[in-house]
Amino acid sequence: MSHHGYCLWLTGLPSAGKTTIARELVPLLKARGWNVELLDGDEVRKGLSSDLGFDRAAREAHAGRVTYVAKVLARNGVIPIVALISPYATSRARARAEIGAFVEVYVTTPLDVCEQRDVKGLYKKARDGVIKEMTGVSDPYEVPDRPDIRVDTVNRSPAESAAFILQELARLGWPVQH
Repeated sequence: MSHHGYCLWLTGLPSAGKTTIARELVPLLKARGWNVELLDGDEVRKGLSSDLGFDRAAREAHAGRVTYVAKVLARNGVIPIVALISPYATSRARARAEIGAFVEVYVTTPLDVCEQRDVKGLYKKARDGVIKEMTGVSDPYEVPDRPDIRVDTVNRSPAESAAFILQELARLGWPVQH
């Protein structure tokens, strides 16, 4: 019988550090014997969700597609690490319900810090009215009520954040060694 994986779902504002932390987690979990797949929201949008826009319905559909892929990976012994803004509580609740083996990681970073980190200039474009429906500016981000893990990226480097997540996973009873 195959050993089931579990999904690490990193949510937070744009430029909070989700993908950077996820990239740190991948080799750490691989070194512990896990098969790992990074599902980065921006990358998935280029392929699986290239037909979707950024209104609420499109964002929910995008999260639904990512949820399906993560569910298939987890049930086949992989740890999918999802780095997805997923701004709506309904999308995250649906992902938890569908995947089952699900760990919500809230990457908490203040909006002003996210704007300082924004290498793509998206916040500036949103503030200038060029980008409509920008999460954290003109579109809401619904902060998780009770995430399984909360990571403060202001006081931790990406490597420290990844190590903290592994420590918290072990504390919560999730296997970090395969």
